[in-house]
Amino acid sequence: MTGPGALGEALAARTEALCAVRSVIGEERALCDALEREARARFPAVERVKNSLVVWVDAPPPSSPPPGERAGERGRAATDRPLVLLCGHLDTVPIHAADEGRFPRREGERLVAPGASDMKSGVAVALELAERLPRAGRDLDLGLVLYAREEGPFEENELGDLLRDVPALRGAALAVCLEPTDGAVQLGCVGSLHATVTFTGRSAHSARPWHGENAVHKAGALLAHLAGRAPREAVSGGLVFREVISATRIEGGRARNVVPDRCTLNLNFRFAPDKSLEAAAEELRALARDHGGAAEVTDLSPACPPWADHPLVRRLLARTGAAAEPKQAWTDVARLAQAGIPAVNFGPGATSQAHQAGEWVELAAIERCYRALEAFLRATPAA
Repeated sequence: MTGPGALGEALAARTEALCAVRSVIGEERALCDALEREARARFPAVERVKNSLVVWVDAPPPSSPPPGERAGERGRAATDRPLVLLCGHLDTVPIHAADEGRFPRREGERLVAPGASDMKSGVAVALELAERLPRAGRDLDLGLVLYAREEGPFEENELGDLLRDVPALRGAALAVCLEPTDGAVQLGCVGSLHATVTFTGRSAHSARPWHGENAVHKAGALLAHLAGRAPREAVSGGLVFREVISATRIEGGRARNVVPDRCTLNLNFRFAPDKSLEAAAEELRALARDHGGAAEVTDLSPACPPWADHPLVRRLLARTGAAAEPKQAWTDVARLAQAGIPAVNFGPGATSQAHQAGEWVELAAIERCYRALEAFLRATPAA
């Protein structure tokens, strides 16, 4: 079997180099420093916020649009070219014990390393496109958004800091999040809420439970309801999203011989794009009340519409030939949409490999993603 050609080898080598720099969530500084040095030597302008970067591949666009003007209008008027952002997070989940101390390595036609699929191969594609595809060959202006702390709570994600502190980003016409999508264009995303549901009872000796009230047993009705609850299918942008609620943790009890007076559940609600964050939160609270508990919503991440009719999304699908799928998970397309930036998910990584021990990416998939985005960005598609 022949190995990758010159482009494929360059992409593989860049991915390998990115993976060689440890960047577990909260430890992104070294990778950000290296990318900042590289970018400042090659591109017109670079802006850094904490351990995150905006790389203006072309001249920086104007600041955010004035009140009453739609996102994207000012950038188009000023440059006559829509601005497209290629977005990727620099962090990985904590390293699995089996991967500690192991360097990135090639195994046949795969690159194996923490972050290979999620999502340093996507970051490699963005960097190579920025260097290889000159502005004269594009009819779209280009910016790179490389950010830290994606693999943690919504409020700590530094994409939020960039969107706040670099207002020119809000003039973008489209953002492409290079998350692993198996080469499909995944549109929109479900929202995600976490809630702590508390059931209270009264402690007693477990030999005489009638002297108390068992809080764990009180939680049973809600658990039974969730076990039998079918996913709700919701159509948005012609795509079907599945809305689900899962109990993901349960705690209760003081000792093995004491009737528990308190039980808490963590519920995770993955809600469809046809539902607002506020409506989803109230639905969780009402569900808890109906089953004798009280819910405190602890982490709120909005859903994102598919943007299926956006002209640049249609162009992306037409020029890449990629399948359009609903994103049955949460990604930062939702945060971008909150800032008024239409966004889609499209990257080379394998969804099955995200957060796995022995994580890998197919080398051929990295090159396919590069060529697809190159065709999307070019002024005229390749014959």
